[in-house]
Amino acid sequence: MSRLGAIPTVKAETTVRAILPMKALRVLPILALSFLTLQSAKAQEGLKIFISIDMEGLTGVVTDAQLGPSGFEYERFRRFMTDELLATIEAAREAGATEFLVADSHGNGQNVLIERLPDDIQIVRAWPRPLAMMQGIDESFDGAIFIGYHASTTNTEGVRAHTMSSSNITDVKLNGISMPEAGINAAIAGHFGVPVIMISGDDATVEEARAIIGDMEGAVVKWANSFHSARTMTPAAGAALIREKVKAAVGRISDFKPYRLEGPITFDLSLKHYRPVEMLGYLPIVERINSHTIRFVGADMLEVSRFFQFVTSYSISIQP
Repeated sequence: MSRLGAIPTVKAETTVRAILPMKALRVLPILALSFLTLQSAKAQEGLKIFISIDMEGLTGVVTDAQLGPSGFEYERFRRFMTDELLATIEAAREAGATEFLVADSHGNGQNVLIERLPDDIQIVRAWPRPLAMMQGIDESFDGAIFIGYHASTTNTEGVRAHTMSSSNITDVKLNGISMPEAGINAAIAGHFGVPVIMISGDDATVEEARAIIGDMEGAVVKWANSFHSARTMTPAAGAALIREKVKAAVGRISDFKPYRLEGPITFDLSLKHYRPVEMLGYLPIVERINSHTIRFVGADMLEVSRFFQFVTSYSISIQP
């Protein structure tokens, strides 16, 4: 028989009292109360959420008619965009979030009807911005949410599928992987240790983002038929689904992990036209891979984002 087997069976309470002195036993309730107090204080601090909102992935959006000031439905869809944002904020609050920063990330960056937002909400508007659709994110945020997103330019499905520019860009790769905007933005969030917890858009968008970024809540508000057609929910139903998924995401926020790319990061950009690729190849920090693709290697996602914004925004005719 082993020595362990020879030990007589005793009640747990008797064992604890035999091992711990009486003073320690008296201190245990105090320690437990202190722990609960700390946990309560932490809960009261709430959660800080970053929201990046685009427009192509909104409920009902299918063509240019909804996406810019010249479109006959644009003003209506600015309201729907704001409704989806408000649903996101309200649901996150119900789940424990207390602080928000919003990045208006479509077109001219001046789409959300800011007068309808609660007074404690701050919003990033217009361009240029070094971190583009993620401008303002940092280590202080607990999670990021993507609303109204769309599939990538290399995706054969998805309404208005493109990556940053449907007219000029044919592919964007990070470390050899073709990326949607959701992937690029998740990598920027990951640089700061912030996980993406929820995304809304069409079915192709949600599937593509999950395949790259990993598990997250997804609100599919429409189903793509083609680049300019979809079967869609109504705006009210879409906002209700977004509310449900946001609440679920914030409620299990500890389950999500940041999408982090360790540097150096290889950034390959393929452009539709030959000439800008040729000119960018003059830069010593740029390698021309082929007639339509350049490569930049950044120390981290912040360097990559700045370079990407420079390439897509710079013109010698910029004023003022």
